[in-house]
Amino acid sequence: MNHYETVFILTPVLSDQQMKEAVEKFEKVLTDNGASIVNEEIWGLRKLAYPIQKKSTGFYSFLEFDGDPTIVKKIETAFRRDERVLRFLVFRNDKYAAEYAEKRRNRKSTTTVNEEVKEN
Repeated sequence: MNHYETVFILTPVLSDQQMKEAVEKFEKVLTDNGASIVNEEIWGLRKLAYPIQKKSTGFYSFLEFDGDPTIVKKIETAFRRDERVLRFLVFRNDKYAAEYAEKRRNRKSTTTVNEEVKEN
């Protein structure tokens, strides 16, 4: 089992509900093919560095998952078939990148807990 990360950009004309449905669709493709999702982050609507299909913004989503190498081809095919996806990138983490991703997740979770404590 390898550790993978994917970032994909969805078209900005989607509603929040449609965007969440698209993310769930790609998560389902991963889980149906034996991958386990480690982390999911929805970065939201952001400005693109350059226009893509005459659009200057897009919904960014980030997924970390563990799976076999065959899963990469299946998720990339799902991205290519969905016209809501403007761009995507899937890459395998080496052991150092996987360690860094775990530290980043832990740091993010402790920051979130600290913010909730401050609010109360």
